[in-house]
Amino acid sequence: MYGFVNSSLGWFHLVTALLAMLAGAFVLVAKKGTKQHKRVGYSYVIAMVLVCGSALDIYNLTGKFGVFHIMAIISSLTLVLGMLPLSLKSLPQKYKSVHVWFMYYSVLGLYAAFASELSVRVPEKPFFAMAGIATGIVFGLGTAFILRKEKIWSKKFEQKLYCQHNT
Repeated sequence: MYGFVNSSLGWFHLVTALLAMLAGAFVLVAKKGTKQHKRVGYSYVIAMVLVCGSALDIYNLTGKFGVFHIMAIISSLTLVLGMLPLSLKSLPQKYKSVHVWFMYYSVLGLYAAFASELSVRVPEKPFFAMAGIATGIVFGLGTAFILRKEKIWSKKFEQKLYCQHNT
């Protein structure tokens, strides 16, 4: 098992991840499309850009590019794909529900990384198995939640209640 935080970059990564977790949790439960949702949502995006960017420069685990760097790239892509529908003015409103799907999975990925980080610190347990179990649990529960809410989101986007550009 390695130390809790090994560098100033590690501390920066931890603090920005905690900020992203707080903003992400708020955005998950808050009413969508409001000024507050947008403000906190952009804070989440900025924090996640910093988290993913700093993750790409942390090599304490293996000393080389590895699976966690790949996950940071996937997380970055999820974030971009979540924000893209909001910037495409010509995209029909009903397809903007893609924003919700990708942003929810972005937050799930962040929470899965947190759960993995905690689980691998259990002494005498296999590192990658613990990370895989933690990730699986978070994504399983999160996907169940998302699937339950999906019909509600789709209807609201079709009714243009979400993602109003002048809110």
